Amino acid sequence: MPTRLLFPEKQKVVLEDFEPASPGEGEMLVRTAFSQMSIGTENTIFNAAYESGSHWANFAAFPFVPGYTVVGHVEQTGPGVTRFSVGDRVMGRASHASHAVVKAERMFPVPAAVPDTLVPWGKLAQIAFTAVRKAGIGLGESVLVIGAGPIGQMALRWAAAAGARHVVVCDPVPQRQDLAKAGGATRVIGASVESADEEVLDACGGLLPSTVIDTTGVAAVLPHALRLTRTLGRTVLLGDTGSPTQQHLTRDVLTRSLSLIGVHHSSGLWEEGETYALFFDLVDRGRFDMTDMNTHTFTPGQCVQAYRLANTARDTAMGVLFDWRQEA
Repeated sequence: MPTRLLFPEKQKVVLEDFEPASPGEGEMLVRTAFSQMSIGTENTIFNAAYESGSHWANFAAFPFVPGYTVVGHVEQTGPGVTRFSVGDRVMGRASHASHAVVKAERMFPVPAAVPDTLVPWGKLAQIAFTAVRKAGIGLGESVLVIGAGPIGQMALRWAAAAGARHVVVCDPVPQRQDLAKAGGATRVIGASVESADEEVLDACGGLLPSTVIDTTGVAAVLPHALRLTRTLGRTVLLGDTGSPTQQHLTRDVLTRSLSLIGVHHSSGLWEEGETYALFFDLVDRGRFDMTDMNTHTFTPGQCVQAYRLANTARDTAMGVLFDWRQEA
């Protein structure tokens, strides 16, 4: 019997049986191999850690079926599907489940050289790619990434790949610092951003960075991100806070003519599939180091332990996978 994860209520997760629908026009049934937890987004929903009236509250009502990205194989195609055939390996947005009925146009092929366990990183990479593209980061730029969780790790790798001269990362967690260094950070600051001014200046050759990317989703970080952005520079909000009323601009925006850039899923600058193809290519060629980025793998039956980890020991987690290969 197919199974999936469900948040029946706040701070509760269960594995339940379900019956997926038959694929309709333009749809296909995908048998999941691995799904990846987004420890930021899913933890916010799991704990209902968002304000009433926020966009989080509009889509995260309980019961909620969580999930972010899956890799798997096409098991059945519906009418009108010509791009994929049964047996093809694909990735895309879907819930944590052994099976998913998805629009074929929203799924993407996966090169054989990239292992299943790295493929789901493609979505988080695509989101971070949008930040780098919209900020116009290129050769010789100085970039500060605040927060070295999964999205921060992707952002710093894109900045390095884009040719930034200084890629500075601020995060107090040692494990994240090591992964940031491996991913191309030129300097890692192991302190909170509130007290990082002098180190940021030193790391960027005596000047503030031209681009600051806040990946934390913590409302109180924005004023510090703005303060550390060079005059006429760009501050990018890549982390999505659950407390938007607590997130405030400072006088820096006007007095130093800063650009504030919001980023979510798609930039419109590149097709989604192009970004995935680039990510897979860079991983395959060793230019996008993913060594040790997956820290935990759980069976679906261990979902309670998985979300306990995300709640109580999040600093130890980076890539968290569910292995569905033995389910159903």
